[in-house]
Parts: sequence; structure tokens; C-alpha cells
Amino acid sequence: MNLRLPASERREQILDVAIQVFARNGFHGSSMNDIADAAGVTKPVLYQHFDSKQDLYLALLDEVGSRMIATIKNAQATATGGRSLTELGFESYFAWVAEDHDAFLLLFGSRASRDEESTMAIRRITSDVAREIEPLISADIDAEHRRTLAHGLVGLAEGVSRHLVERGERFDPQILGRQVADMAWAGLARRPPRALTPARPPTRMGATTSDSRMFRAHTAGPRLDWARQLRVSEGFAPMQPRRGRVA
Repeated sequence: MNLRLPASERREQILDVAIQVFARNGFHGSSMNDIADAAGVTKPVLYQHFDSKQDLYLALLDEVGSRMIATIKNAQATATGGRSLTELGFESYFAWVAEDHDAFLLLFGSRASRDEESTMAIRRITSDVAREIEPLISADIDAEHRRTLAHGLVGLAEGVSRHLVERGERFDPQILGRQVADMAWAGLARRPPRALTPARPPTRMGATTSDSRMFRAHTAGPRLDWARQLRVSEGFAPMQPRRGRVA
């Protein structure tokens, strides 16, 4: 028997059930009928809370993103230093993944919706997570460099999680968090801060860094006058420098 719930509680119940349905069947493989049946409500009740499947999906992305960010924020409260911040940040993230595979797959799974609106929502969530991770980076670098590294760390954690979740592998969030934190911390601690852009432009259009190094090495040594080389190749004798008189 389906109990009558207050509107706010019914909405939360529908969201919790919809996360499971979307995560397991994908956006396109799920219907409002599927979600209504899983939640034990009729379609009219479902449409009282959400105008469409897309509206429900976007609400889910916001809900899952908020839960993930809250998890990371709570972890920062007990940190005692830069290294501790990094470890606890990763540990809390992987704990969230381990405890709620469906929520992770909803955001980053291979069957997540990739339409423009959903993609923009996921990008906003990723940016919000990176913003929370920025304070975990205690390296002596400028704000823009710190922001870029934060996005890199988010991508690192996401990639590791997707690999494990989609393969169905069990993992210890604490151990995994420390391992990833060790790798991130080692890179931040050992490398001096460097500019994000190259100090000088490429030597030739389209040349890579290695190309430029090879080109400079090839042309190193005594510098030749290209105009003099051209005159010699055309059959003209090179002009001899005039000697000035010694006063």
C-alpha cells in the first residue's frame, strides 16, 4: 500500500528511486513509466513534481552534485594541514563513490545523457568540485595555476573511479584515497612552480617543443649570412669587407 507522503518527502523519494533507474538503464533506456513504477506512484503524481524526464534528470544532477560537494566540504573540517587536506579530500570522494555507485554513474557513467543541457549541468558540477578542491592544494603557485591543477585532480579522481566502478571492482576508499593523494602530493611538492604558457613562442608555425629544440640544435654554431649564401649559389662572388685605414 502506497502511503500518502508530504510533497517534499515524495519528491525526495522519487529522486532516490530515479537515481537508481537512470544509473542502471541510462537516460535513453529509462522512461517515466519505469520511474513511476519503481517509486510506487502513478504517472500523474510523478508529473506533479517534474514536468518531463529531462526536468527530472536535471534535478537529479543538481541533487547528486550537491551531495558530492557536501561530502568533500565535511572532510575538510577535520584536516590539520595541507597533506591532510589532500588525503581527506580524496578519501571522502572515493568513499562517496563506494557508497553510492548509482550517483557516480549518473554523473560520469558511460550511459549518462550527453545532450547540451545535461553536459552543461555536469560541467558546472565539475567546476564546483574543483573550486572545493582548490584549497586542498597548498603549493606555492598562483591562483590560475591552482585552479587548473584542481580541475586536473578532479579528472584524476573521476577516471580512477570510473575504471573501478564500471569493472565492478571493490576498493577501500581510505587506501585508494591515500594512494592517489600520495601521487598528487609528490607532484606538487617536488616540482617548482612554472608558468602555464611557454616562455617563448615556437620557432616555426606548427612546430612542437621538441621540433623547436631540434631546429635550434641544428642551427647552433657560427651564424651564416643567408644573403651571402644566396649570392654564392647564384654565381656571384661575395663582397669582401672594406678595410679601413688605421689612423
